[in-house]
Amino acid sequence: MAIREVVSADGTTIVYRVTGPEGARPLVLLHGWSGNLRCWGRAADDLAGRFRVIALDLRGHGYSDAPEAGYDDPKNWAADVAAVLAAEGIADGAVLLGWSYGGIVLSDYLTAYGTGAVAGVVYTGSQAGIGRGVPGAQPGPAMQKAIPDVFEESAGRAMRGFGAFGSANTGPGRDKGGDAQRLFGGSLATLPRVRKALFYRTVDNTETLRTLDVPVFVMHGTADPVVEVANGRYIAETVPNASTSYWEGAQHGLFVEDPERFVAELTAFVESLG
Repeated sequence: MAIREVVSADGTTIVYRVTGPEGARPLVLLHGWSGNLRCWGRAADDLAGRFRVIALDLRGHGYSDAPEAGYDDPKNWAADVAAVLAAEGIADGAVLLGWSYGGIVLSDYLTAYGTGAVAGVVYTGSQAGIGRGVPGAQPGPAMQKAIPDVFEESAGRAMRGFGAFGSANTGPGRDKGGDAQRLFGGSLATLPRVRKALFYRTVDNTETLRTLDVPVFVMHGTADPVVEVANGRYIAETVPNASTSYWEGAQHGLFVEDPERFVAELTAFVESLG
């Protein structure tokens, strides 16, 4: 395992972790809003047995820099991903996976840089755009309930806000308590101003979806209360070449709720790329 960093186009330092065989196909993991590169848990470790897994701390999250401004510019998010790919010498063949808000970042990258370095794309519990009136970008009831408390400077109010997610990121089950607390702690560790800034932008990547020339895999829980399954269906119905896996009754963090299934389905998709 290696922890590395790279400076993005606007001077922001992006920290990322690389695991798995050096010569294997690159699998780039983009976490969600108020998460970090550790959110993937055991699934990332299992995937690293077969792929070169590159997990980012998005700007403002984890150990990456948290600039005062610029979160409303899609080009900044795109440049962060491009900088990591360039630092790792990846010019083609990468698979990009976005969870939740990571799907927006993934789409920002594709809009700005195209698919030259990309062999396939995965959206899991995610959407491609954000903003009022943007198609395929409707927040789920748990997200709506959590706002605005999750933006608060007050620790008590912020904790209550995140409490509205309940078991959404892990699925039901007492055995997920450790994972739930790790994700909860990572969320609280994200600066309140960053949590808020990520929602104060509007971007519609629909045209990018319509013109994608690589295979796309959509994984989404039908009971996802954070990013509604309708958003995943919108992606699948808009891209030219989509395969789907809708998990009946599953929630938001599929890679925690059932890591074995998540790894198996993702591996099958990546290996189908040849």
